[in-house]
Amino acid sequence: MKAKTPNAIDAYVGERVRLRRKLLGMSQVSLSESLGITFQQLQKYEKGVNRIGASRLQRLAEVLGVPVGFFFDEEKSQAAGLRLSADTDEVAHFIASKEGLALTRAFVAIEDPNIRRKLLALARSLGSTQSVADEYGWEHADETRG
Repeated sequence: MKAKTPNAIDAYVGERVRLRRKLLGMSQVSLSESLGITFQQLQKYEKGVNRIGASRLQRLAEVLGVPVGFFFDEEKSQAAGLRLSADTDEVAHFIASKEGLALTRAFVAIEDPNIRRKLLALARSLGSTQSVADEYGWEHADETRG
């Protein structure tokens, strides 16, 4: 028997729950206890395997400190005709990762706006260098081709 694939909207809402939980530094156990469910149930919500009911979504919004609309990206849903996909939002996936969360927190901790701008410029230049290296199939971005 073939395993049921998650509905794209359920997966997207679950990804938004996971993103907000991680941004708050909250564990699955902590959030699930606040909701009165098991952490396994929360895992299923975050993966989109189980659909989140309206009252549970309202409670999630309260606990995570966001409006219910946070779980639905209106621009994307309109542009895609409500065919949302958790895989389309690279930024949300990155920010929800350990590295993305650590980088975001470290960046926010930088108080000097000049240093923030310089760091952003550095990151952009490194990203551009990597894009060029990828385009030409170079192993190292600092190589020059003549």
